[in-house]
Amino acid sequence: MIETPNPRSPDVGLSLHVTENRFPVAGAFALARGARTEIRVVTVELRNGDVCGRGECGPSGRDGETVEDVISVIQAIQPDLRNGLDRSALQLRLPAGAARNALDCAFWDLEAKKWGVSAWQLAGLAPPLRLNTAYTLSLASPDVLRKAAARNAHRPLIKVQLGSDADLARIEAVRAGARHSTLIADANGSWTLERYLSLAPEFVRLGVVMVEQPLPANADAGLAQIERPLPVCADEGCRDRHSLEKLNGKYDVVNIKLDKAGGLTEALELKRDALTAGFDIMVGCTLGTSLAMAPAFLLAQDARYVDLDGPLLLAKDRNTSIHYEGSLMEPPPSSLWG
Repeated sequence: MIETPNPRSPDVGLSLHVTENRFPVAGAFALARGARTEIRVVTVELRNGDVCGRGECGPSGRDGETVEDVISVIQAIQPDLRNGLDRSALQLRLPAGAARNALDCAFWDLEAKKWGVSAWQLAGLAPPLRLNTAYTLSLASPDVLRKAAARNAHRPLIKVQLGSDADLARIEAVRAGARHSTLIADANGSWTLERYLSLAPEFVRLGVVMVEQPLPANADAGLAQIERPLPVCADEGCRDRHSLEKLNGKYDVVNIKLDKAGGLTEALELKRDALTAGFDIMVGCTLGTSLAMAPAFLLAQDARYVDLDGPLLLAKDRNTSIHYEGSLMEPPPSSLWG
């Protein structure tokens, strides 16, 4: 567990403020399970005197989370905070998930501001460098995807959302529109093992380097019995450290998302254990603002794949935000987080 550099906790008697915020999506963002025109996120503020730490989470309906339930879970922590609950104790107080993520990241931000250091220093990491993120094309017809790919052909890494019998045509269309970009695909658990075996050679031919969650996470045993010419990434199948054992032999890459892991504290440990187990690392996100991307940016520093394009897909971000130059992310300003 990563600790602050001072054994005296800065967090006794913390006050908590939690709100729902809505941000419009640029157009609509479509997956196999539906389209969104706005996102609803939960913002947490932890205050200790005049110092404030912030965190953001995006509750996942797929994981049975709602904004209202997550807010209730977070608000129920207030008595514990008054009694000295700190970031380490939080890991045992709440399970992995969106609520713990928002609180955990708010603790990191608060600790950094309290001690006058950066979050990367608290975590024992090297100074963060700029990162190239994937840019995601949402689920659409091949013709629409070809045009979208052509508009984004300058981006080095493009991610394509998939989820129907037209998936090969979609990848062919994206390749026609963006001839030099590296491609990754996200099947969102919509394939069968037979479809993977059929599509994998074609995808490799078209320059796809990895596919996320081709099979449902609860029906992926067959992946251990086959050759995987197209590397396979566990997304929904990877949550926290406890999920790694069941991924061995079936996946080549794990996608670490802070909302799944329950915050940066667990995500750093998950990343360490995943690397030790021989997995490549992807650091991903759901749709979110720069406040959600900022702690993930630290986690992604030496990841094989970076997918932190959430703010690029929004029509409006937070007032203080991460600067993107094309797909190149600058380190988050300390006034935003960390």
